[in-house]
Amino acid sequence: MKLSLTLTVAAGLMATTALAQDKTVTIASWGGSYQEAQSKALFAPAAANTGIAVKEETYGGMSDVRLQVSTGAVTLDIVASGSGSAARAGAEGLLEPLDYSVIDVSTFYPTLKSEYCVGGDVFSTVYAWNTKTYGDNGPQSWADFWNVEKFPGKRAYRNKVAGALEPALMADGVAPEDVYKVLDSEEGIERAINKIRELKPHIDVFWSSGAQHAQLMKDGEVDMTTGWNGRFDNAAKDGAMVKYSFNQALLDYDCFAIPKGAPNKDTAMAFLAEISKPEYQDDLPKYITYGPTNKAAFDTGEITPEVAAMLPSSPANAAMQLPISLEWYIKWETIADEKYQSMLTE
Repeated sequence: MKLSLTLTVAAGLMATTALAQDKTVTIASWGGSYQEAQSKALFAPAAANTGIAVKEETYGGMSDVRLQVSTGAVTLDIVASGSGSAARAGAEGLLEPLDYSVIDVSTFYPTLKSEYCVGGDVFSTVYAWNTKTYGDNGPQSWADFWNVEKFPGKRAYRNKVAGALEPALMADGVAPEDVYKVLDSEEGIERAINKIRELKPHIDVFWSSGAQHAQLMKDGEVDMTTGWNGRFDNAAKDGAMVKYSFNQALLDYDCFAIPKGAPNKDTAMAFLAEISKPEYQDDLPKYITYGPTNKAAFDTGEITPEVAAMLPSSPANAAMQLPISLEWYIKWETIADEKYQSMLTE
């Protein structure tokens, strides 16, 4: 009897171990220091705590997901994505709807999740300035960024419509809470583009990547530019004379999605639930200056007040910003970008 019981218990333990080993997710992100930070803060600890094996890959974005879904050869279970790309991919039918009865987002910022993508980190589109030119007294609003008399100097601005029109309207006097109401028409889009057209003679470079706008500031090639806060932090660490402000910045986020037909959909959903917990998200700023999407991460004691002051999603900084409207981008981005590109080539 004792031998039989021992064998039964051993068989049960072996079955449990095998079950854990069978649970695997393949996650694709963008590589580099960004994915390294995700791996150290989120993927590796969650794998250790859940027994879910993680296979990491890099990928080229939603075009890769589209190819896998269209050919019925889906190998990815979770993908990192920009919020706008995920919104468009979800509308296109490329992503699984997320189960928020499994993924607890009750302490998330309400704008940092969607039907198809759950926020993983927060970044901001800000205006940054060269402290050699302006000292600490650089622009403190988008109106200042447009004010070439008060702040003479060379500007840089993004060459795509994403994050380009909202600052222009705020510079034109539209209250942040009304920006997307005004942009919800072709007339409003034209108003924003006309405001950028007004500044165009003072824009020396229309940048195309985060690496480029950071380099512009490191080289002192422009006196102020728009761009992403984390890139400016890294540039400053490398010696760039750069500062920025979160006032009127655009609050945006990267997120995690599950491709349609993912081979391990249920395991992927459970894994996303795990890495959305505050005890994982509070470690991310140790490796990269992006903020957590889960507000409770600021209450664990892991994020110091000094670090929180640098993060886009800290309560004080988030309160100063305009959250990106994914609904607007789904509806208007294609039309708006055509108009924007036309203005750039004038």
